[in-house]
Amino acid sequence: MNDRTAPELRSRPLCVLEAELDPPQMSAVTPAGGRKIVTVRGGRFYGSRLKGDILPGGADWALSRADGTLLLDVRLTLRTDDGAFIYLSYVGMRHGPAEVMARLAGGERVAASEYYFRILPRFETAADRYDWLNRIVAVGLGDRLAAGPRYTIFEIL
Repeated sequence: MNDRTAPELRSRPLCVLEAELDPPQMSAVTPAGGRKIVTVRGGRFYGSRLKGDILPGGADWALSRADGTLLLDVRLTLRTDDGAFIYLSYVGMRHGPAEVMARLAGGERVAASEYYFRILPRFETAADRYDWLNRIVAVGLGDRLAAGPRYTIFEIL
């Protein structure tokens, strides 16, 4: 494409989100695939414009496809350090070479560069000071730590 007026994709850092997970409530193979439901114990998010805690009670309704791809379906409640509540939902996927994913499943620390782990967060809030979150598109790059996932989230400009 030779259109020199095509927009360039730009982003800026929004926050890092680190979640702590409970053991799975359910882990079974269903007709849809390997289903795992994991509640979120808590966690933290931090950045120059957004920081606070992940409240307990959110969950991930994850599905493992036959091709080894893990599909994420997560809903969380965030509370900022200044007391605002933000609903965060995201879908995403994680996949990689079979040997890398086996190491990850075995609890081994694996460099994020060895597998693909991306999310599409969407924010919702009634707090006036964070109203701008209701109108942004964001992308997160994931990394699996011992306690749970860590996402570096970017606002797409």
